Amino acid sequence: MDILQYRSVYFLGIGGIGMSALARYFRWNGASVSGYDKTETALTRQLTAEGIPVHYDENPELIPDPVDLVVYTPALPKDHKELLFVLEKGVPLKKRSEVLGMITGKAKTIAIAGTHGKTTITTMVAHLLKAAGKESISFLGGISKNYHTNLILSGMPECQPTGLPEYFVAEADEFDRSFLRLFPSIAVITSADADHLDIYGTLDEVRLSFGRFTSQLQKNGTLILKKGMGIIPEKAENYTILTYSLESGADFYPERVRLEKSRFVFDLVTPGRTIPDITLGLPGKFNLENAIAASAVACVTGITDDAMVQALGNFEGVERRFDFQVLTDDFVYIDDYAHHPEELKACIRAVREIFPDKKITGIFQPHLFTRTRDFADAFARSLELLDVLILLEIYPARENPLPGIDSAMLLEKVKIQNKILCSKTDVAAALKEINPQVLLTLGAGDIDQLVKPIRELFSNK
Repeated sequence: MDILQYRSVYFLGIGGIGMSALARYFRWNGASVSGYDKTETALTRQLTAEGIPVHYDENPELIPDPVDLVVYTPALPKDHKELLFVLEKGVPLKKRSEVLGMITGKAKTIAIAGTHGKTTITTMVAHLLKAAGKESISFLGGISKNYHTNLILSGMPECQPTGLPEYFVAEADEFDRSFLRLFPSIAVITSADADHLDIYGTLDEVRLSFGRFTSQLQKNGTLILKKGMGIIPEKAENYTILTYSLESGADFYPERVRLEKSRFVFDLVTPGRTIPDITLGLPGKFNLENAIAASAVACVTGITDDAMVQALGNFEGVERRFDFQVLTDDFVYIDDYAHHPEELKACIRAVREIFPDKKITGIFQPHLFTRTRDFADAFARSLELLDVLILLEIYPARENPLPGIDSAMLLEKVKIQNKILCSKTDVAAALKEINPQVLLTLGAGDIDQLVKPIRELFSNK
């Protein structure tokens, strides 16, 4: 059955960022959509406001009857009551990644992969396509600050869909090898560092999986690859390979880079021309690199220089990605999703670059016991870039605790003087005592629940 012919679709784990984008898409396509999630969040409340009912009790009786399709996330426990009920009843059941692949397989797809940077680049590409008026539907791994959603429609009606877009845009997630469900016409790979070692085991296997992803590019497609990565493209004779970098020697790179009012201004060198005086709406050198990758996609898809320059200048970013919450002369607060040592390093260094004379305090919530175990020393080296560290307990997500792996173990490895282990309930008191100049909240767990209270605590500072 055509995936878009299902009229009643139910989501197990609807509050996930990828799941909620699919839920919004099915509702836009005219289906009746509802779902379950473990915890009420701002995102699930927004889904409810949009006409997508969400419940939080693990109760099979709350599943609609009839239901044509159930979509689930691999983070769902295998003994989940509703999942077991669906399996027993024989209702069509598909993983999120499988459904995304079935949808995007209907048109040309732009897929952005990589262990870091893919959410921002995906959102940039969606914004560029929308600014250029190209028909596209984009599934984001974060909430766009320009559009306040993770499903961006460009050149398509807000309701009553009339066909397929020219492009689907999708974040290609390497977790659980989900990105191997995608067969893009244009693919970007930003990085392939060691991560998800509970899935892959070794860095070599991570890179091999990214290589397999390149083999799925459509014939005559385009692979946009960060220069110098340890990935060997497969079936490279079938597609064009373009590279990007912050340094010269790639197909796309910046020249005359300068900072003006904490924003990068640069000339973009491309294979055919140089585009002068581009101002990037976001701070941080890592965002400059993200913009080079997104600009390469813009050039491949035929977006005009003027449209690209304007869109990069007014791009506001993604919630929880270097997300300024408070910015005054006396106090700065930035929230970021960083949960890997390389991401932490990039974020903290970018903050230091913008505020070189200010003391930086970071609140970090480790994500997953296995990730903390596998990268404990690397986490410690990254966290040592802070002046003050407030370390929260590990957010377990889908995992059970591991003996000897906890935040106390990690804190001991961090060789800076000003560090404390803190519960979420005691964060406000700790911050009042520290009185930070620049504050970062860092992590991929439920640390986002602290953002509003912290912002309110310092709103009059």
